[in-house]
Amino acid sequence: MPFLSRRLRAALLATASATTLVAATLPAPVPLGIGDPLFPHLGNPGYDVLAYDIGLTYGGRNSEPLDAVTTIDARTTEPLDRINLDFARGTVRSVEVNGLRAEFAAEDEDLIIEPIGSLPAGIPLRITVRHTSDPSGERDSGGWVRTADGLAMANQADAGHRVFPGNDHPADKAYFTFHVTAPQELTVVANGQRTGRIRHGDRTTWTYRTDHPMATELAQVSIGRSTVVERTGPHRLPVRDVVPTADREKLERWLKKTPGQLEWMEQQVGRYPFENYGVLVADTETGFELETQTLSLFERRLFTDAGFPEWYVDSVMVHELAHQWFGDSVSPRTWSDLWLNEGHASWYEARYAEEHAGKPLERRMRDAYRRSDGWRAVGGPPARPAAPAPGEKISLFRPVVYDGSALVLYALRQEIGNDAFDRLERLWVRKHRDSNAATADFTALSSRVAGRDLTAFFDGWLYGRKTPPMPGHPDWVSTAPVGGGKPA
Repeated sequence: MPFLSRRLRAALLATASATTLVAATLPAPVPLGIGDPLFPHLGNPGYDVLAYDIGLTYGGRNSEPLDAVTTIDARTTEPLDRINLDFARGTVRSVEVNGLRAEFAAEDEDLIIEPIGSLPAGIPLRITVRHTSDPSGERDSGGWVRTADGLAMANQADAGHRVFPGNDHPADKAYFTFHVTAPQELTVVANGQRTGRIRHGDRTTWTYRTDHPMATELAQVSIGRSTVVERTGPHRLPVRDVVPTADREKLERWLKKTPGQLEWMEQQVGRYPFENYGVLVADTETGFELETQTLSLFERRLFTDAGFPEWYVDSVMVHELAHQWFGDSVSPRTWSDLWLNEGHASWYEARYAEEHAGKPLERRMRDAYRRSDGWRAVGGPPARPAAPAPGEKISLFRPVVYDGSALVLYALRQEIGNDAFDRLERLWVRKHRDSNAATADFTALSSRVAGRDLTAFFDGWLYGRKTPPMPGHPDWVSTAPVGGGKPA
């Protein structure tokens, strides 16, 4: 990424003597956002992030802050007097903008930076923040997750900025590089491919880079006493699983299933969209599993607790794998588009359970239909979900965005037929690969594939307070009980 030209840099330096007067006329720094209906203060206007370079130094204790340097390469999309970044749970030590020291202030969960002089639209922007990254917050608030022997990340939906500063909204995807220094007895794994491992004294620095853009909520870094198990998937795809070393043999019966699950998903929707894939098993309790890009996060107990039936564990593995296409490669434009992520992941989870464990899809969908009105009453319709409760943002992940949204896909398949539905699914992930898409994009593509206008169909199924009649099943009725949810 090029820096500012010498001429522009000189012009900015020339204005430095006037910055006190300019700063005095600026309004007080305030947190901003891009106006997401569910998270209005998440993300920031005025720039597009192209790449993150995140350096972390882990001292060996997972309750102590990590030293960190985050460098953001971006491009301004409008003139800026200030740059807002999302950041909380860390101490900022210094900030530079295009190589020049900049003033900064913290307000709510924004880091507000005042560069020297105004920045015009359309120029390269390099922001370097030296800070700490604090893993000692509440366990259920997201960001760093403390494990029995280290750390992992769980940033969905709005917790990436509790680990590093950035534009923490999935609408602004970027490439990531991680440099993580840790005691030599620990293993570090992150999204993407490992491009370096350098030992210096009693520490090792690990470097990972992504080959595809990624949303901040999908970032993953694992630090712990882990073993990396490597094997090959379809088309010689590298598969790497990260497991507690003590559980290596115990977990093999589950890990060896991943290549077959990848092959099954490719049969449904086409080639896997990233450079590698794997399962990250963390010895911690989060209450959910998470589709972090190329390296899905799972609680250890999912695989070691005999109370979970084998078919259930398999289907949860496929749920997170399906997210690599639906949610990771094709990311939501706003958080109200979450149903596209979770509805599709639940759909393929259910389809896999039907084909491999004899769990009928129709029975599951009929049960979802029976509950659907109750889910909508509590959480809103699939594409217009109610805002999460204050201080409980994980409550966004309600039944209506899981089986309640898979039910929409079942109704769509009933409406347009199996062949058209299968073409739609493949075209959707191919057309929007490595980008963002909204509900309107899906409904428009559906109409195109079906060869007729489906607006009235989707209006009821996606936005109605009551669940419409199920095509092909006029006898299905909703008894509207209020049900519980399932992991993300």
